[in-house]
Amino acid sequence: MTVKNGEERRNKLLGILSRAEEPISGSRLSKMLNVSRQVIVTDIALLRTSHPDLIATSTGYVLMGASGCRRIFKVNHTDEQLGDELKSIVDLGGTILDVFIEHRVYGTIRKPLNICSRRDVGRFMEDIGTGVSTPLKNITHGYHYHTVEARSPEVLDEIQNMLREKGYLISTSDAPTYYEPKKYNQ
Repeated sequence: MTVKNGEERRNKLLGILSRAEEPISGSRLSKMLNVSRQVIVTDIALLRTSHPDLIATSTGYVLMGASGCRRIFKVNHTDEQLGDELKSIVDLGGTILDVFIEHRVYGTIRKPLNICSRRDVGRFMEDIGTGVSTPLKNITHGYHYHTVEARSPEVLDEIQNMLREKGYLISTSDAPTYYEPKKYNQ
């Protein structure tokens, strides 16, 4: 295949991922573009050099910046409520990009999550459930932040309202100041 065909294929690949509502597996992409899965893996690697928002999840590839709508939510809940919080966000169409805390000594500690489905929530909960590790939020008495991405500001508003209704959403004035990063005040 010539370079021109490769460029056209990668542009088509970006188009498919930008319109996708959920991650698409490499196998599915290879069938859609009539190439081998290895070609898709190579194309993804090439695309990621200029598109760092193109990520691999456990269920496939996703272009995270496709929606352009992101919001940071400050939350607090128990370990028992963790699964409910995550499922509630993905059920409304949100993708939980990360979790982070503000530690008094270590500063901001951030972990990418990229949870966009109940299956992802289940896998995450299984990993946490092994007991080998504890949720990051436990370092700061439950106070933590999530960057959530959705297709529209209206979906983010729905997520915010749901988090408030369930008592998970925290206003910046309700948390101890040492859990409050200055740049994320809302």
